[in-house]
Amino acid sequence: MAKTDFKTFAKKIMRSQLALPITALIIMLIVNVIITPTFFKVSIQNGVLYGFIIDILNRSCELIILAVGMTLVVASSRGTDISVGAVMAVSGAIIVRLLGSSYDGYAMAPALAIICGLLGGMACGAFNGLLVAKLNIQPMVATLILFTAGRGIAQLISSNENATGIILYVRMESFKAIGGFIPGCPIPTPIFIVIVFVLLTQLLLKKTALSTYVQTVGINPKAGRLVGINSTLIMFFCYVFCGLSAGVSGLIASSRIYSSDANNIGLNMEMDAILAVALGGNSLGGGKFNMAGSIIGAITIQCLTTSLYAIGVSADQLPVYKAIVVILIVLFQSPAFKKWYAQLKLKREEAKKGVVAK
Repeated sequence: MAKTDFKTFAKKIMRSQLALPITALIIMLIVNVIITPTFFKVSIQNGVLYGFIIDILNRSCELIILAVGMTLVVASSRGTDISVGAVMAVSGAIIVRLLGSSYDGYAMAPALAIICGLLGGMACGAFNGLLVAKLNIQPMVATLILFTAGRGIAQLISSNENATGIILYVRMESFKAIGGFIPGCPIPTPIFIVIVFVLLTQLLLKKTALSTYVQTVGINPKAGRLVGINSTLIMFFCYVFCGLSAGVSGLIASSRIYSSDANNIGLNMEMDAILAVALGGNSLGGGKFNMAGSIIGAITIQCLTTSLYAIGVSADQLPVYKAIVVILIVLFQSPAFKKWYAQLKLKREEAKKGVVAK
């Protein structure tokens, strides 16, 4: 009886949307253990948790938050927001500029500066949402504007009367705790931020009809309008939320380096966020989505990055290996592969029936 229950449970897992991300994560964990035998070892050094697994969870925080926002954008608009990395740089530049830098005397209360930075990210998301939802511009084309201009905007924010695009450094010590550690707490602060962000997002999706609306609009926006759903507003909201997620990620990223580096904050993060959504088993064609899958996908990508660094792969070569993962995901999600797999499965079942009949 126990074996039957286990087989039934295993079949449900393999048929679920989480089968791909969970399998990919397990494979990456096994690879990391082979490369680094002490991969799961966790210790306390200087009063904080230390270890490969802690580092992966810590370093994947920005990507997890971006993947959450990207999931809603993909599900609702059947497109991607490729500007999230640049929006991270814009939000980080706003926050650091308002907090005060080593070049000038601006100073603002940390909470107010952070709110302004998040509002800046939401404004960028609103701009993208207006182009996509209201003007019906393709998401890739619409978000290409901020993808191109966003870092230039961040550099203008970081400029002064002497130079443009300089790196502003934060004088405020308490700001460093956001991307580091709260005094007396061994767990990295970004992990707490991710937990709160994900829980609030899930609460919003589960306690309201937003999840149903997003999936309906993503599957068929015209049908959604016929049943009374404001498809334009839903898509606009998803892009604003994605801008908010980019703003939170920019806050963490700027706090990690105590500065606003417009050229490097969020660099290539948009590609990783899209890959996390796809690796999470979500269709890039919109419609039904699974937030847990995107989160697992983000952690898997960070595991991949860690393992590649461990075997000596340079940062410049990382995109090549990630491209291979993208190819495999596209292959597994293609109609041709699914048709071939269904036919292979049918042949196996027929062969089993033939053996039993004999």
